[in-house]
Amino acid sequence: MPEPVALITGASSGIGAELARVFARHRHRLVLAARRTERLEVLADDLAKTGGPRPLVLTVDLLHADAGDRIEEALAREGLEPQFVVNNAGFGLSGAAAAQSRVRQLHMIDLNVRALTDLSLRFAETMARQRGGLMNVASVAGFLPGPNHAVYYATKAYVVSLTEALHEEWRDRGIRVTTLCPGPVPTEFQEVARTGPGVLRTPMTTLADRVAEEAYRGFMAGKRRVVPGFLNKLLVHGIGFVPRKVLLPQVARRHGSEPR
Repeated sequence: MPEPVALITGASSGIGAELARVFARHRHRLVLAARRTERLEVLADDLAKTGGPRPLVLTVDLLHADAGDRIEEALAREGLEPQFVVNNAGFGLSGAAAAQSRVRQLHMIDLNVRALTDLSLRFAETMARQRGGLMNVASVAGFLPGPNHAVYYATKAYVVSLTEALHEEWRDRGIRVTTLCPGPVPTEFQEVARTGPGVLRTPMTTLADRVAEEAYRGFMAGKRRVVPGFLNKLLVHGIGFVPRKVLLPQVARRHGSEPR
């Protein structure tokens, strides 16, 4: 029988790396997938020092249409199959949609939506057979309209909707399905998105290691949604009571002064 593993994408830094550390502490065999081989190798070496098996490192760019096939083939060669799939890879862009590169925004959709959907569905049978689960990393942005982050917010709304639907669809198959919805987290995300430093100067900011710990606990408990941080939980629960005509200008003002 293939050996069960936890596949984590976007594991080279930030929340993905912290999730890898948490899964390793709980003695899961890991497969780490991302574009940056050197960072993955360093992380794998660090995790191997904790006494567990060294994670398998897969250098793969999920923007490529055949990335899912390459991951599946690599796992099969090693006699592995995903018990848990953690779709963490993704990026955002800051600025008015019409002023941004259309190609780059389509790449964002490819990674945040298409690749995530591929890996979510591709391993459904192995997750059911192994009594495992799927964790998709969304954001509190998925519950908001996003002027000056329009496409990014829209991709995260998709992730929330898809994952919560799969939580219900797969309930009777023994597959736990969780959407992780963090607020601001100090990672490389801000550098890629070109957001200003003010985005992290907020009581809603949560460190990546805390996000990963809460995510793992909620995931293993079978929660449909994990929102780390009290204020972020309050935002998600209360946002539906705020009229869009009030909310939209506030979100636009918050991001409007950030560099494009």
